[in-house]
Amino acid sequence: MSVYGHGGDERTFEALPPAKGAAFARTWWGLAWLKALEDTALDGQQLKAGRRHARAGAVGAVSVRPGRITAIVKDRDGTAHRSDVLVREFSEEEWERLLDLAVDSAGHIAALLDREMPPHLVEDAAVAGLDLLPGIGDLDPECGCEAWDHCPHTSALCYQVARLLDEDPFVLLLMRGRGERTLLDQLQSRSARRATAPAVRDGQDGSGDVAGADGAGGMPGVSAAEAYAARDILPPLPAPPAAPSEPGEPPSLDTETDPGPGVDPAALEFLAKDAATRARRMLVTALGDGPGLVEPSLTVAQDAVRLAGGSPAPWVAARLAAGSGRTRADLDAATRAWRFGGAAALAVLEEEWAPDADTLARAAALLAEAWEDGERPVLRRTTGARWTVVGAEAQLRLGADGRWWPYRKAGARWSPAGPADRDPASALATALTADTAGATQTAGAGSP
Repeated sequence: MSVYGHGGDERTFEALPPAKGAAFARTWWGLAWLKALEDTALDGQQLKAGRRHARAGAVGAVSVRPGRITAIVKDRDGTAHRSDVLVREFSEEEWERLLDLAVDSAGHIAALLDREMPPHLVEDAAVAGLDLLPGIGDLDPECGCEAWDHCPHTSALCYQVARLLDEDPFVLLLMRGRGERTLLDQLQSRSARRATAPAVRDGQDGSGDVAGADGAGGMPGVSAAEAYAARDILPPLPAPPAAPSEPGEPPSLDTETDPGPGVDPAALEFLAKDAATRARRMLVTALGDGPGLVEPSLTVAQDAVRLAGGSPAPWVAARLAAGSGRTRADLDAATRAWRFGGAAALAVLEEEWAPDADTLARAAALLAEAWEDGERPVLRRTTGARWTVVGAEAQLRLGADGRWWPYRKAGARWSPAGPADRDPASALATALTADTAGATQTAGAGSP
């Protein structure tokens, strides 16, 4: 929607392209405008002809000003007609009432600024005797073709205006008598007055007393000095609510309505259950005395492993594997690592990093000092940060944070055998004594 004339009391919109089969209105206020037209017109054939004119792009630039909309509409033979539709303007007193209603709710103003017509504002206005949207008989036609009722030209103009209203409800407010800039300025001024007039204003009479503290000048209040002095005798805040004993039940999405393309209700229920579990865990932590829980930022591949760590149904695990680019065996190994150490353990399993010379020297010194003479196992560095025990199915992996991770070979696959340790000897002891049953289940293609 392009506006090339935008004065305070008039806006002119460039001609819109043909509608090409699309509906003329999609918002509820645009549809209400069309209903007023269809309820007003006496001849349905004229409306159909008007729709065809508008759909074909026969409506020229549309001028909107208080009380009137105007456009040139062409017939199929090129004959042009000036067409007007008149809408009743609000009186000054009616505008005062509407402005009062609008500033009563910040949501009304926010919706208008977002180019939406808030339904509660329309309902409240109707209760106050103001019909913001037109009703039966409110759209009064005038056309150069001299028709006495809505003709194809005024009908086409109204259909085109419905498209403008969809994009900007201020078009309707301009018809009622207020331009956008004027209306917003009045709303801002009125909101500011309402915020300050009844509020506490310290020292208006020079005494430091609060205006209206006795109920005569506005809302009751206390001075800032008095409130500060009472800080130590105020009652304590109420205790925070107790956390629920368990997460809430996820919604059931098994309805008679078919889901949209690509939407799996069962998968959504699984994700909703996971979100409820995490929310409760965060709430329990927040209500406790310890530091708040900060959820780490995860990639899609990492979050798939986190979800798989909850032992989901096999069909969910299969989708998580496919969605994260892993085989089921890869996902099982990744899940095992996650349970030992989250994202850090997963990185040690799936990623390789090359320590610099200083890091390797410190690692070698630590390995040399970890055992007594004669007890030190023979370790062979296989890749960047991995040391394998010669003659045993055990391995140490050094994480980027300096911790050592125990690994055990199950079949042809290396699998995490336990949590990390700062001491490589303790980590290796875990690797040598770990139960490999869980790792055997995930045996598949080997890794270095």
